[in-house]
Amino acid sequence: MSRFLVTAPIPALGLELLRAAGEVAVLPEPPDPAALADLCASGEYDVVLTQLGDPVDAALLARARVRGVSNFAVGYNNIDVPAATARGILVGNTPGVLTDATADVAMLLILGTARRVVEADRMVRDGRFHGWAPELMLGRDVSGQVLGLAGFGRIARATARRALGFGMEVLFSPRPPAERHVSEEELGEFAGRVRQVPWAELVERSDFLSLHVPLNEQTRHLVDADVLARMKPGAILVNTARGPIVDEQALVAALRDGTIGGAGLDVYEDEPRLAPGLAELPNTVLLPHVGSATVPVRNEMARLSALNAIAMAKGELPPHPVNPEAWQQARA
Repeated sequence: MSRFLVTAPIPALGLELLRAAGEVAVLPEPPDPAALADLCASGEYDVVLTQLGDPVDAALLARARVRGVSNFAVGYNNIDVPAATARGILVGNTPGVLTDATADVAMLLILGTARRVVEADRMVRDGRFHGWAPELMLGRDVSGQVLGLAGFGRIARATARRALGFGMEVLFSPRPPAERHVSEEELGEFAGRVRQVPWAELVERSDFLSLHVPLNEQTRHLVDADVLARMKPGAILVNTARGPIVDEQALVAALRDGTIGGAGLDVYEDEPRLAPGLAELPNTVLLPHVGSATVPVRNEMARLSALNAIAMAKGELPPHPVNPEAWQQARA
């Protein structure tokens, strides 16, 4: 019988699938790195179903006695995939299910920062709203403004679709800092509606700069003090991708001294901790990593991660493999 370790509770749909396929151990909360490494090395489990905050590094994988790691996330920067492949350990993820939900949050952060929603809400709750006034809580327009998209994958395209509906001009750089031309054919429905520009120009022209790139060595601190200094005065940074793409300490300094106008963040460099001073800044909207937090999306993530885990436990290629070559070499 297959044996599964689930490092934190997931929606019931996923657990039901796993329990129908074997024995399931669910931890009440994610374990610390040492405990996770020990559990993976114990030989008690065929597959571990991880969360994006679980570090599955080369040291853990060198000791691991599991067939696979099924990540309850689209991203898998928490897993050393080359090390897993070298050990013949499959890695799976949950792509394609949270595109619209995350794009909704990106648009929410654009609107929320532009119209100072958090400040206005606090004013009302604190009893400081004394009636309409001509200069009360003046924000900035969204319609007619330039939205710059760093990356142009599924979530960025869904964000572009929403922004065009708000009358924004949409620019993009497909995989900054590298440059690659995207053909009209690749643009599809966006041909003639959005425009590709180099990364440096995107930074300098955007009224709103929204990040949609994967986290890797090329994109870690993609937005640093230099990039922030080159943004328009008053520009707003939005991040729904991964926290370490932004140098958070540099961001706090830029927000505090007025180098940029604001930031809307759903992810953080050292989650759940924030850079000192970030929480106190009024020109921010800070969400607790809820880009995919809708009931249907999380249910589907649970289903896909469970199906990946079940296939791995059987020695089969999972529906959504990150490293299918690990399966191929196991069969060789």
